[in-house]
Amino acid sequence: MRLLTFLARSFAWQPYSQTLPEAGPAAAGAVTEAVVAFVQVEAGDAAQRERVFRQALKHLKWLANKRGMRTIVLHTFTHLGGENAEPAFAHRLLTDLAERLTATGYQVAMTPFGWFCSWQLDVYGDSLAKVYKAIGAGEKDDW
Repeated sequence: MRLLTFLARSFAWQPYSQTLPEAGPAAAGAVTEAVVAFVQVEAGDAAQRERVFRQALKHLKWLANKRGMRTIVLHTFTHLGGENAEPAFAHRLLTDLAERLTATGYQVAMTPFGWFCSWQLDVYGDSLAKVYKAIGAGEKDDW
């Protein structure tokens, strides 16, 4: 898994075009004061699902807590490199992340899965406001 995360003043999305035939309906949305996570679920993540899930969860919570944010947006983004996972696996993993984050007190939004979206992103200026994290084969489990 690869995560490109932003501490955002605001993030808004608008569905643009459907990319997967099985994708459900799509709706626009907007949040303020949120961690916005561009998430690429990779083919190898299925073999180490629990580890990838745990590390992603810890990373998102850690970053949110750095600025006291309680809102997290999960945006599927398949252009961070590597080989993409099967769409059904990727969608289930993102949904499970959203459910776990919600159960621990975060407000979670997901951009429409299987859609390209246009978006507006206003990010804070400090270096921690833009963090890339690779999770998976070869990465240390040091959280």
